Amino acid sequence: MLLDESYKEIKDMLSKFSDNDVAPLAAEIDRKGAIPKELIQKLGENGFLGSYVPEEYGGAGMDYLAYSMIVEEISRNCGSTGVLVSAHTSLCVWPILEFGSEQQKKKYLPRLASGEHIGCFCLSEPNAGTDAGSLTTFAEDKGDYYELNGVKNWITNGKEADIAIVFAKTEKTNDYRGISAFIVETASEGYSIIKEEEKLGIKGSSTCQLAFDKVKVPKENLLGPEKKGFKIAMATLDGGRIGIASQALGIAEGAFRYARNYATQRVQFGKPISNLQAIQFKIADMSTKIAASRLLIYHASALKDKGLPFTKESAHAKLFAAEAAMWVTTNAIQVLGGNGYTKEYPVERYFRDAKITEIYEGTSEIQRVVIAANEFKEVQ
Repeated sequence: MLLDESYKEIKDMLSKFSDNDVAPLAAEIDRKGAIPKELIQKLGENGFLGSYVPEEYGGAGMDYLAYSMIVEEISRNCGSTGVLVSAHTSLCVWPILEFGSEQQKKKYLPRLASGEHIGCFCLSEPNAGTDAGSLTTFAEDKGDYYELNGVKNWITNGKEADIAIVFAKTEKTNDYRGISAFIVETASEGYSIIKEEEKLGIKGSSTCQLAFDKVKVPKENLLGPEKKGFKIAMATLDGGRIGIASQALGIAEGAFRYARNYATQRVQFGKPISNLQAIQFKIADMSTKIAASRLLIYHASALKDKGLPFTKESAHAKLFAAEAAMWVTTNAIQVLGGNGYTKEYPVERYFRDAKITEIYEGTSEIQRVVIAANEFKEVQ
């Protein structure tokens, strides 16, 4: 896919920011399990947390393709920081931009776009993961407000979030038809973090279990019409999958570059191992999988930007890029041999960070279900 000069300029700017401001902190972020507030502030100042928010709401006024590049380039050096941007932007900012009232947009988007506020997306529950329609969090209509009660699991940005997009039933049903969406301020009384998960990878990204105990949500914070929450959640996840695919691509690119450079410097049998065909084939296959991932992501992003259907294409991108990232990072370790297995070299971190991209925002198995369902629709 040929990009015009404006996108090339954006990519160059992102690359410099990632190398200068993110890369030096990546190992420490992984080790300490937290992203420095100063880095989050820089992300906001550079427009990366409100990339496709219109300028009238304080955003950078870019498009989804530019957003995918932002996540890719940041993830190339730090998967944890990449997913903070992805979850904040595609899972919190976008549904407010797409489904919010004018009052909600003016109130919340400027602070989210600037990074003053960070957002999260609360759909999954202890007994409602892939089967989101079975969630039990309930929002009872109390007249002037809704009273929200329930527990949410696996919430990215749960520790940092000021604003949460929360899905709860406003009518007790056995399926998704009673689900509504709400904008919840985490400073509300009754909101709390039950625990923060200890994870294999993306250690700098907080993943939390959250409790909502009689949280009062103003009526004006209902997002979209009542009982249309499931539709909002699914539409949001379609775009979110492009973000996670971009994260996977960035992780793969980072591991690939390190392995490629290492192969030119590591000498065995009197010559660089890059002269060995076994290594050359690995590098060639890495390069091909990365190129294919990027094309799938850019294609899905372009469809979204044009307002065309992209559900199948976003699933294509996430499925392929996530599995490519696992393959690339596994083989990057292989290129480095024993060195690749140690924390002295970054490829083991890339490997740990890559795995989650096959799981969150829809597992690889779910992406295959989505793709197959859309294919069979075309022959009905």
